[in-house]
Amino acid sequence: MAKHTAALKAGLTLLALSMIGYILGPPLYWHLTEALVASASSCSPCVCDCSSVPLLTIPKGLSNGSFGDCAKHDPEVNEDTEKNYAELLTEELKQREAASMEKHKRVDTGLLEAKKITSSYQKEADKCNSGMETCEEAREKSEKALVEQKKLTSMWELRARQKGWKEGATKSSVKSKSSVQAS
Repeated sequence: MAKHTAALKAGLTLLALSMIGYILGPPLYWHLTEALVASASSCSPCVCDCSSVPLLTIPKGLSNGSFGDCAKHDPEVNEDTEKNYAELLTEELKQREAASMEKHKRVDTGLLEAKKITSSYQKEADKCNSGMETCEEAREKSEKALVEQKKLTSMWELRARQKGWKEGATKSSVKSKSSVQAS
C-alpha cells in the first residue's frame, strides 16, 4: 500500500512538473531566444570573403536573354510605362467611381423601398387605430343603450309586479287563473 501511494505521489509530481513546463516553457524559450539574439547582435559584423559567382548558375541555352534587358533604363519605354500607368490608374478610378455610384443607387433604391413599406404599414396602422376607435365608440354606445334597456326592463317588471305578475308564472297558468276568476 505504501508503494502505491509513493508511486501515485511521484506520478502526480511528474504530471504537475510536465504541466508547468508545458505552460511556462514556450514563453521562457522565446524570452531567452530574444535575449541571446540581442547579445549576439552587439558583436561586430563578420568579414566574409564571398565570391561574386552565384552558387547556382543557369546554363546559357536555358536562360532568357531578354531578362537582363529588363533591368536597363530606357527613357522612351519608361515614359510609355508612366503614361500607361497613369491611364490604368485613371481607368481604375473611373471603375471604382462607377461601382460606388451603382452601390449608392442600390442603397437609395433600397431606402426608397423601405420608406414605401414603412408608409404602407403606417397607413395600415392608422386604419387599425381608426377602426379600434370606431369599435370603442360603438361599444360605449351599446353599453349606454344596455343600461337604458335594463332600466326600462326593470321599470316594466316593477309595473307588472304591481299588477300581480309573479316570476314563475307561465302563460297556461295565467289562463287557468283567469278562467277560474271568470267563473
